[in-house]
Amino acid sequence: MKTLADLKAVEKKVSKVPHGFAEMKEEGVKISGEGTLGEKLATAKQLYGSEKHQVRMVGVFVLGFAPYSREAVSFLREEVSRDPSCQVQEILAQSFNEYCKAMGYERSLPVIRDWLGDRNPNVRRSAAEGPRIWNQRDYFREHPEVAVKLLAALKNDDSEYVRKSVGNSIRDISRKEKDLVRKELKTWDLSNPRTKFTYGLASKFL
Repeated sequence: MKTLADLKAVEKKVSKVPHGFAEMKEEGVKISGEGTLGEKLATAKQLYGSEKHQVRMVGVFVLGFAPYSREAVSFLREEVSRDPSCQVQEILAQSFNEYCKAMGYERSLPVIRDWLGDRNPNVRRSAAEGPRIWNQRDYFREHPEVAVKLLAALKNDDSEYVRKSVGNSIRDISRKEKDLVRKELKTWDLSNPRTKFTYGLASKFL
């Protein structure tokens, strides 16, 4: 586990970064490559306890680079998803994708479905946003129809935040899978204003 001096050094390095996440990811990757899994998780949680969102972002990256750790993915879902920082929520989506990538996307399907069905819109949004561009990922590259069906289930989500990710993710898939996306969109009930909102995003490139 990192010493207090090590953590202070991380805080000093990233706390004044105004935008983006490159520096925070760099630190997260570095930390995730050191020590045992238990030490990584302990360090991640210490970083996440910071008042500075940039430092919390580093902690979230460390959790994302802790493959096969149920404790890490549980902390992301139960704790990080409640973080008030929009920057931290962006890293939650990236970290969820790192977890799925390490596990393998096909193997991660139950977890993806579970997150997409969570009561917390931040969890649902992370599951929809993290794997973008979906059909450039292993498994979904060969099975884009699975990705479209997973996303389409949230087309009338009560959170606009979630629907934006869903619509934009389907739009991305449509660049290479126009016929597939057209077929799906034809089944949507556009009398529902939420569905119509998502449709407007999803159909942009058709």
